[in-house]
Order: sequence, then structure tokens, then C-alpha cells
Amino acid sequence: MENTNKPATETSTEIVTEIITLGGGCFWCLDAVYARVRGVLAVDSGYSNGHVLNPTYQDVCGGDTGHNEVVQLTFDPANITLTEILEIFFLVHDATTLNAQGNDVGTQYRSGIYFSTPEQEKTAKAFIAQLTADKVFSRPIVTEVLSLNNYSKAEEYHQDFFAKNPNQGYCVAVAGPKVAKLRKTFADRVKS
Repeated sequence: MENTNKPATETSTEIVTEIITLGGGCFWCLDAVYARVRGVLAVDSGYSNGHVLNPTYQDVCGGDTGHNEVVQLTFDPANITLTEILEIFFLVHDATTLNAQGNDVGTQYRSGIYFSTPEQEKTAKAFIAQLTADKVFSRPIVTEVLSLNNYSKAEEYHQDFFAKNPNQGYCVAVAGPKVAKLRKTFADRVKS
């Protein structure tokens, strides 16, 4: 006689993740913000879309490598959508200044969205088109939307910089207010 008792179907608890890479000025600020966002599983500061392999911070600061200071986010799309990530991104940086954020000036501080999939490209371009149509900003958006290219993780001392150095001058004056803006505007998205 055949055994008709089949084992219970196992449900996978594996989380399906996506990666998006964002440049919006100094990576310390974006790292500080996204480290606090529910659904974002990992934040790595790094360099992308330049022409030198594995540049150092000094190389990138020199402005000759073509790289942008970025954060690479690993997120759970079941808990946060790319659109929600972009809403935060356009809140905490100035997408209308070319190659600058406040006193940080140079191509390494440009506004950029570096996608990993065609769907991410489509979402990012549609989001920017909607912001433009809604005239959310008084000046044109200069955020570049490009395929992620030549990414490398920044040196270890740049990772979680705000968390490790909350009283450092730049963190107090620049990163802290961006975190406060996140908490005020997107309180429901902040990790407990």
C-alpha cells in the first residue's frame, strides 16, 4: 500500500532582496539616514560610476576618477518599495544642484541613482518625471539615472560614520539635520 501521507509543504523564510545605489552628496549623510529606515537591511558607503578600479577616498576626493560617493542599499521590497526609498532620497538631498551638496563641491557629490535592474531604471525615471510634472522643485532636477558601474566599497572607517562619530562637526551640522528631517517627515518608516 502506498503511503499517502505527504510531508507538509515547507514555507521559505528567505527574504528576497534588491540593491539600489544612490549618490546625494557626502555618503556619511545618506548612510546616517538609510541606516534608520525600516526595510533597508544593509547600507554600504562606497564609490561608483568612475573609470578607476578600486579607488581610495583620496583618489575620489581629487575629482579625477569620475566616481561618485554613494551608498549601496540592500532592501526588502516586501517592507519598503523603491518609490519609498526615492521619496526619502529626494527629501534629504538637493537634486537641483549640479556636482554639489551645500559646501561639498565636485563631481563626487553629484546626485545620482544607479540601478541594478531595468525595473529600477523605469521606476526612477518615472519618479523624477512625476516630481518634474508636479513642480516639486523650483529648479530642474539634475539627478543622473545610470546603470551601476564600477562600484567599490569605501574604506571601513567610512562605514556607519555617523553612528560611530555623532559629535563630529560634519555629523552635527549636516548629517544630524538630515536624520531629523527623516524622523519628522517619515516617522512611520523609521526603525524602532
